[in-house]
Amino acid sequence: MNSTLHSIRSFVLTTAIFAITVFGEDGFKPLFNGKDLAGWIPVNVGPKTFTVREGIIISTGLPTGVMRTERMYENFIIELEWRHLKKGGNAGLFIWGDPVTAQGTPFARGIEVQILDNGYDAKGKNEWFTTHGDIFPIHGATMTPAGRTAKSGRRSFPSEDRSNGAPEWNHYRVVATNGVIRLSVNGKEVTVGTDSSPRKGYICLESEGSECHFRNIQIKELPAAKLTPEQIAMEAEGFVTIYSGIDLDGWRVNDAIKSQWKPRDWQLECTAPDAKPLITEKQYGDVSLIVDWRAPDKKEITPSAAGAIHIGGAVVKLEHAKPNSWHRLHITVRGDVLTALQDGKPILGENPKKLTAIRGRSPIELHTTGPATFASILVREIK
Repeated sequence: MNSTLHSIRSFVLTTAIFAITVFGEDGFKPLFNGKDLAGWIPVNVGPKTFTVREGIIISTGLPTGVMRTERMYENFIIELEWRHLKKGGNAGLFIWGDPVTAQGTPFARGIEVQILDNGYDAKGKNEWFTTHGDIFPIHGATMTPAGRTAKSGRRSFPSEDRSNGAPEWNHYRVVATNGVIRLSVNGKEVTVGTDSSPRKGYICLESEGSECHFRNIQIKELPAAKLTPEQIAMEAEGFVTIYSGIDLDGWRVNDAIKSQWKPRDWQLECTAPDAKPLITEKQYGDVSLIVDWRAPDKKEITPSAAGAIHIGGAVVKLEHAKPNSWHRLHITVRGDVLTALQDGKPILGENPKKLTAIRGRSPIELHTTGPATFASILVREIK
């Protein structure tokens, strides 16, 4: 064979193999463009947690939290490569997740496909956590494990360990159809979960403790099925975080504030009994606020309050809470009407409260009467 022709054929074959490796089978589309985070939304993390460098999504691991896709997916095949930079690193891929975190947690309800380095929990390997690839429901989602399962009975474990240790790359292929999730690690199927709910929702990448890299993320959508409302995740409403998990950017700070309000990973702690309020730099008009809070008091806080949230010229007290339990406030100010739910129940009476004062734009303020912890501070401006 002519050497030139042989070289051309070799080049074409190599190029074809490269294209298949990078761009996958027919019908796949990039879920990450290799340049920026277009199509992805931080849920409870700031802009420094997930960044892009040289075609790679870099997760710092701080704070613990997630970044989600802009839109929902139902039946699909997703492929990605990942690697940890630290022995024992922890991360995850969430399937069919909600657009906001579950109450009192840094994660969204959904099904997690675990991304663990081989050095994680070596002594208890395959008893509770595994080195990679266990699949399990979290925070209200449900799934039936198939094959080998954890002692807890909730996790589906891989049939064998196939992941490479840090800092080597690994390949995941997840086929998610009609509530069934099938995971292949480095070319072989190892884990299956069935009967999942929800089975339509957002895809999330997890940050948890140490640096992790993701690249070559692509997705192929498959035909949809007829679902019940219970099988579909919450629809995104436009909430964005105003707490980064690592600093107080976006809040008015001075030395006193810094000494009293402490970022603790995904939680924000007020440590002083006489703390000054924490106030946003930005002012809001009509707005909806979600905030989780917890007070450490040993006795139930009722009727005395652990503090208050000032929003839209109104005051909503932090009260009627169980000690050391997370509670979720959902407050909305629209025009002259204030509504407030705690743990899904009205706390201002069955009828919305009327705001009598003429209201302009104002900041959101967190006030405490003693030590308290906040998390998942999310706002949606109403236009």
